[in-house]
Amino acid sequence: MNTVIPKIDTSWTLFLDRDGVINKKLDGDYIKTIDEFEFLPYTLEAIKLFSSHFHRVVIVTNQQGISKCLMTENDLNKVHQHLLQEVQNHGGRIDAIYHAPQLAEENSIMRKPNIGMALKAKEEFSSIDFKKSIMVGDSISDMEFAKNTNMFAVLIGQSEKYFSIDSLISLSKLLKN
Repeated sequence: MNTVIPKIDTSWTLFLDRDGVINKKLDGDYIKTIDEFEFLPYTLEAIKLFSSHFHRVVIVTNQQGISKCLMTENDLNKVHQHLLQEVQNHGGRIDAIYHAPQLAEENSIMRKPNIGMALKAKEEFSSIDFKKSIMVGDSISDMEFAKNTNMFAVLIGQSEKYFSIDSLISLSKLLKN
């Protein structure tokens, strides 16, 4: 287990999961509308700080609610446009959002813990170096995604196996030091 966060500079990339990291999760459901989307406390402030610490800030999110026909790509795009606008309104930046609409049982390369979204990000931003990247998530699949791409893994929550922290704002303060 990594117990110390690596020393970063502005050449690093930050990968963020969405639900449970940036916004409140809906237990047993999916965020389908802007009305259901609620930022976690101090997340917008944290993303503003990350925007100056990292070369790239990217969201990677599994969204199988689309394949389950609980929402459409258009519904997801509206939620993501809202997220991007709020981040920008608070002085932050998200360079890209990648999502995997496939069902878990499809074992698509796009769904975390597989690395398709990371490869897509690297294709779009060739300067991304996975060994100079941090993945922040709230699930084991997020941590496995980090491991599968050689990124430093940060778990939002408690863990003895992974470097863990309680929130994005706590991570931003830690990186500031």
